[in-house]
Amino acid sequence: MKPEILLIEPMLDVIEARLDEAYVVHRHYAATEQEAIAKALPSICAVVTGGGTGLSNDQIDSLPALGIIAINGVGTDKVDLVRARGRNIDVTTTPGVLTDDVADTGIALMLAVLRHIAKGDRFVREGRWARGGAFPLGTSPKGKRLGILGLGQIGRALGRRAEAFGMTIGYWNRSPQTDTGWTAHATPTELAASSDVLAVCVAANAATQDLVNAEVLEALGPKAIVINVARGSVVDEDALLQALWNGTLAGAGLDVFVGEPRIREEFFTAPNTVLMPHQGSATRETRIAMGEIVLANLQAFFNGEKPPTTGN
Repeated sequence: MKPEILLIEPMLDVIEARLDEAYVVHRHYAATEQEAIAKALPSICAVVTGGGTGLSNDQIDSLPALGIIAINGVGTDKVDLVRARGRNIDVTTTPGVLTDDVADTGIALMLAVLRHIAKGDRFVREGRWARGGAFPLGTSPKGKRLGILGLGQIGRALGRRAEAFGMTIGYWNRSPQTDTGWTAHATPTELAASSDVLAVCVAANAATQDLVNAEVLEALGPKAIVINVARGSVVDEDALLQALWNGTLAGAGLDVFVGEPRIREEFFTAPNTVLMPHQGSATRETRIAMGEIVLANLQAFFNGEKPPTTGN
């Protein structure tokens, strides 16, 4: 008999097909399966979920046989790792394979804000170009200072890309880094004061909640921009919106938000912002690679082995 697993959110068809081959897959997002899921809860040993969705403590507690939470992503902030550890539940992620795509998204957001890409698209579509309207000059990244908040794999990849645009790189990281040749800063505020662009790449947890606060945004100054490809919780959204509206910050490129996808409506009209629906790793190539890691972790677990990318 196939093991039973719970799939919290959809994956690519090719990955789901392989899940169906190996397991009895209960799809949490399918309204027609809720009754069957309720009956299957005592038998479900594995959950597959996304990094932005995770698994709540109530859900964990409803699954007495649960042995693995396989996250299709790198964020573990939506899973109580202490609770999981106490139940001997492995929590796995898909590290490495999404680094380049998320870094690309950070660069794309930076260029979109600096060069008014979204604003220009609207300008053309609304016929204002044809009517002779004036369009603002953009800002070149060349010679600008990029501050990277969190120098993990994604932060490093983003920094290397930014160097190709002629930017100088500074960073803040919770643990010392000695192998970059880039300028380290003692605090996020100190980093912001030395940056024209602040790229938020740090992992989300209790220690980084609202790390980008009013003090950090004030240190950036009215000509600087913020790019966030980490998690919405790392940025104090009240302070960010206030800085955007009162002109103490030049702009923001955001892929992540608190409470996504139901984000604060103030962002819809915030000036000089480019908003994305959490698409950092969303290429077909990367999602297949991520799915392969999820499949490998599940197979290892059901073979009685330690899943290869267990992080807890």
